[in-house]
Amino acid sequence: MPDDRPILLVLRALDLGDLLVAVPALRALRRARPDHRLVLATPALLAPLAMRTGAVDEVLDTPYPGWLRWPGPAPDIAVNLHDGGPQSHRVLDSIGARARIGFAASGWPGPPWVDAEEVHERVRWCAMLADHGIPADPDDLYLDRPVPEPGPAPVVVHPGAETGAKRWPVARFADVVADLHGQGRQVLLTGSADERPLALDVARAAGLSLVRVLAGRTTVAELCDLVARAALVVSGDTGVAHLATALRVPSVVLFGPVPPERSGPPAGGSHVVLSDAGARRGDPLADDPDPALLGVSVPDVLAAADSLLRRR
Repeated sequence: MPDDRPILLVLRALDLGDLLVAVPALRALRRARPDHRLVLATPALLAPLAMRTGAVDEVLDTPYPGWLRWPGPAPDIAVNLHDGGPQSHRVLDSIGARARIGFAASGWPGPPWVDAEEVHERVRWCAMLADHGIPADPDDLYLDRPVPEPGPAPVVVHPGAETGAKRWPVARFADVVADLHGQGRQVLLTGSADERPLALDVARAAGLSLVRVLAGRTTVAELCDLVARAALVVSGDTGVAHLATALRVPSVVLFGPVPPERSGPPAGGSHVVLSDAGARRGDPLADDPDPALLGVSVPDVLAAADSLLRRR
């Protein structure tokens, strides 16, 4: 049957971690507009994860805002969860929605965008919706976990990151992997297809079988299921860290240029955040690791991993 509900179009054309920090806002929109069809403009490869949030009815493949092609009559409401504009605002303006929800700009009512490092991204988007009269809970971020498979739970290590500034050195990741493998842990290395060479380098340096390198060999849905059954996730500040948080899987997360107050896991969970805040340079686009990341040692990571694994 055709779906003739009014359309609520939400723009979040970013990566896996960015989608996960927007989950509380998406769920708030779902509750506020239960009679609407919520269409999320985001990369198609994230569709399985988007559907697991329980907030999204449909994904419109949108790798970046300029790619947005709305195929039908104008949506009833356009929501900008992508950024503060103005470019993304203009993209949404072009489809002629009746109402707009986002940060303040020409033709867009709302609060001003404040680029404060101490404001967590989940809180930022929930506060914006609250200004528009839509209550949102930044702690409403968790995903259901599937029934665990029998057998030992793996330790997932994700050595890649979007930029060099967020990437801990290969040799240090290899030392961590070698130690965990030597304890008898089933260590699996994850990453994107582009990150597979990096993951292979870590495996070789650690003496780990290359069969354990799953980088480039998992879909988003398979990655979700893998993380959901893990005993522990070790990674930098990247999407897999957000996935571990959302699935309530213990994690050790290494932060560099971006402070954990802005994108880290909530306090009180089974997560350890490591960073040398006093050394932070703060350039997330740098080619080399941020000093705050380099201030984290292999013993620091192994101690944190051991403390979390002992709780299981």
